[in-house]
Amino acid sequence: MLTAMVTPFTSDGEVDFEAVQRLATYLVDEQRHDGLIVNGTTGESPTTTDDEKRRLVSAVLEAVGDRATVVAGAGTNDTRHSIELAKQAADAGAHGLLVVTPYYNKPPQEGLYRHFTAVADATDLPVMLYDIPGRSGVPIQTETLIRLAQHDRIVAVKDAKGDLFAAGQVMIATDLAFYSGDDLLNLAWLSLGAAGFVSVVGHVVGAELARMISLFRSGEVEQARTIHEQLNPVVDGIMLRAGGAIMAKAALGLVGMPVGPVRLPLVDATQKQIAELRACLVAGGVKLTDA
Repeated sequence: MLTAMVTPFTSDGEVDFEAVQRLATYLVDEQRHDGLIVNGTTGESPTTTDDEKRRLVSAVLEAVGDRATVVAGAGTNDTRHSIELAKQAADAGAHGLLVVTPYYNKPPQEGLYRHFTAVADATDLPVMLYDIPGRSGVPIQTETLIRLAQHDRIVAVKDAKGDLFAAGQVMIATDLAFYSGDDLLNLAWLSLGAAGFVSVVGHVVGAELARMISLFRSGEVEQARTIHEQLNPVVDGIMLRAGGAIMAKAALGLVGMPVGPVRLPLVDATQKQIAELRACLVAGGVKLTDA
């Protein structure tokens, strides 16, 4: 159970490192997280500086690194920059790397292969690939994933592509561990043999998701499905409305874990959106501080 952690900001838009450590502790100790993704898209990584990224990794490691796996986002659409971020994360002590498909410039599959292997070659850290064509514009094709699996340090995939059949082919052909990168499909991924989740809704229902994983693995599928159904409104409220980072931050505020605003070009949830989110969280059984 991992969550792509939001980055708390102060009211004037600076990284709030005290809130970063407070949130990391809350996610691990109260929401039963096995690990955290720092500097991912939900962490608004396109808007944070390289120095902020380094300090974020260090802060989370200091808070929970002795009892949770800390994975640092290092992916950009520039291979040299990604290598620099990977080395920086390794120097800071990160336990692993998340490397997203290069976005906007739409490289061919050979370019993806060389990009991912170059980043994996840059450090001794294990690498989780992040396949999200809806944002990157390019999927990591089955054949490319099978090639990449031959690299000793490329060990996992965060899948937000949603092609379960294609993923099944890769899982049969390789030892890559797949993680659901789309909260709408968490239960479906478990049925396919996924290792777990890299969640967004886990900010407020991580303990329930961890229990879903545990139940499914112990063969109690119907109980796991019950949790899936219970959490449907939460997934709706956070993932299907204004977007992950915006609504995850709003949800944290509603459960008494304020993390400040988002940075432009994102904008904070409106009062109408927050009211709708509140109703979704209540329907999903989340205890709110103002309820």
